[in-house]
Amino acid sequence: MTDDAHHPATVTRRQLLAGTGLASAALAAAAASTVSVPPAGAASDAATAPSATVPFHGPHQSGIGTPEQAHLVFAAFDVTAPDRAGLAALLTTWTEAARRLTAGRPVAGPTALLTPPPDSGEALGLGPSRLTLTVGYGPSLFDGRFGLAPQRPEALVELPPFAGDALDTLRSGGDLCIQACADDAQVAFHAVHNLGRLALGSATVRYLQVGFGRTASPGAGQPTPRNLLGFRDGTNNLVAGDQGAMDTFVWVDSPGWMSGGTYLVARRIRTHLEAWDRSTLDDQERTIGRVKATGAPLGAARAVDPVDLKALGPDGQPLIPTHAHIRVAAPSSHRGRAILRRGYSFVDGIDPVTGELDAGLFFICFQNDPRRQFIPIQQSLAQQDALVQYLTHTGSGIFACPPGTGPERAWGDGLL
Repeated sequence: MTDDAHHPATVTRRQLLAGTGLASAALAAAAASTVSVPPAGAASDAATAPSATVPFHGPHQSGIGTPEQAHLVFAAFDVTAPDRAGLAALLTTWTEAARRLTAGRPVAGPTALLTPPPDSGEALGLGPSRLTLTVGYGPSLFDGRFGLAPQRPEALVELPPFAGDALDTLRSGGDLCIQACADDAQVAFHAVHNLGRLALGSATVRYLQVGFGRTASPGAGQPTPRNLLGFRDGTNNLVAGDQGAMDTFVWVDSPGWMSGGTYLVARRIRTHLEAWDRSTLDDQERTIGRVKATGAPLGAARAVDPVDLKALGPDGQPLIPTHAHIRVAAPSSHRGRAILRRGYSFVDGIDPVTGELDAGLFFICFQNDPRRQFIPIQQSLAQQDALVQYLTHTGSGIFACPPGTGPERAWGDGLL
């Protein structure tokens, strides 16, 4: 699928508004990003009630194998602390705050009328809403500033350039990351807001991304949510409820401080919706490899039906085209390699130059070795996936997420 007509064209804002219904799309996207919606396929109302909590302590950090919440706030930080002791103090402070925040409690501290309050207060009365907070360490944390170079894991590599990348350095990298997920958007923002306040003097926010509308499959026969392209993508991906697959593909099983941890890759993928909206239904379905209305793989009846990459049509050609997204992304196309996807849609207004929506997918995935999982998978997608003609990768990051903590431990204990 290399028809030049499908490539995003430079057009005026007036043309876009007249030809694609941009104003209506923007209003719909804005509404979607501000309404708190429980995740599709939730087991019960109680599981997503405002009072529901996710345990903070455990062998693995929460927010990885946790059933995906409705909202995301992801922030990367540059550490400004002068030494290792300052970094350790920051991670300890963050851990103590995270324990309280994930339990639905405000940040602790002295309160006086003539000093700023310890908690910013915007989540008071909202409940924990299944808030999870996940920390990760970027490759740059292991430079000479803190004496951590000998402890840098071999798998924590800088991501190589991929075909089609147009990365913004201000939306990429970072010494530390915080992934906040919750079923209430304000609860997720409140958590990152307060961790940022606590970092003053020790770290500064490098970039922040807000996401809505989870895109990963919930598993257990539940329908996969639709992405901004209007498709149910990811139905046959690895699901967190498959413990065997999590042990094989996600959790690190080796001696050292990363045992029980995992590696997070984040990619901000802008989708050129105006170009996509001008393509035919047949082209859209053949690009993805699914029926848009039902989510079923081409040639199948239901969204949950297995993807049959060997199925042929009456003309003897594959029912799922050679360059269809679900074929190129399938584990069977990558020697069985798999990753745990945990992505969210985003809408960040309108590009002031082109008038196009600045919208797409904030893709997050977890794996136990990005050198053998994400990197070769993305290299293949960048070269073969028909969908890439509608996408631009504008942000990128990789982080080592340590294992979980106990009541007397902090996020940085194993490393520092």
